[in-house]
Parts: sequence; structure tokens; C-alpha cells
Amino acid sequence: MRLLVTGSRSWSDVALLEGVIGEVLWLGRYRPRDVLLIHGACPQGADAMADRFAREIGMSVRRHPADWDAYRKRAGFIRNAEMVSAGADLCFAFIKAGSPGASMTAALAKKAGILTQVFTQGD
Repeated sequence: MRLLVTGSRSWSDVALLEGVIGEVLWLGRYRPRDVLLIHGACPQGADAMADRFAREIGMSVRRHPADWDAYRKRAGFIRNAEMVSAGADLCFAFIKAGSPGASMTAALAKKAGILTQVFTQGD
């Protein structure tokens, strides 16, 4: 099972994020080792939380860092499109204050036919 997680750099609700990922395992009856977690490799916020939690419980992780040197302002958007085009069974988007990058990734995932659930957090 391939799980794409996208989220805001300022996402702070670790309990919700871990609970949502854990629920997929429980409801889908997946073992952590059977799940590949894909994320954008941001060192803080939702990506970092998901990475830490996935590794703690034994999931495989594939990081997709943005190439800021090569693509400058467009790097995040290019990376997000690449993550979606790599394919996933499910996408969780953890969006705080309308984060444009996470919102864009969720929209691309939906357009690609990936079941997408969006979780929001206010300012």
C-alpha cells in the first residue's frame, strides 16, 4: 500500500496526524511493513511528523525533497507533482491556514484519482 502524505510546514497537531495514519493500518488491516509512506521531505511540520512516526512503527519511507537550487520558487510545486505522478493508493493532506503547496498536492492527487482526505488546522 502506498500512502502519500502532504502537509503544511507549520502543521502542529501530531496527535491527529499519527491517529489518521494509525487508523489506516487498523481499518485496512495493513502491517506497517506493508505500507510505503511518501512525503515531501520538509524538515518541519506534517512531513517531518509523518516521517518520524512511520519509521518508529516500521513503515518504509520514500522522501521527495524539492530541488530549490535548480528550480527556485517552483521547486515545491514540481516536487509535489512528481510525488502524485509516482502514484499512491491514498493521500492525506494536513493543511494549516490554506497552505498552497499542500492544497495543490491534494488537488493533484484527487485529479489523478487518488482517494484523498484533507484535514485542516486554523491559523
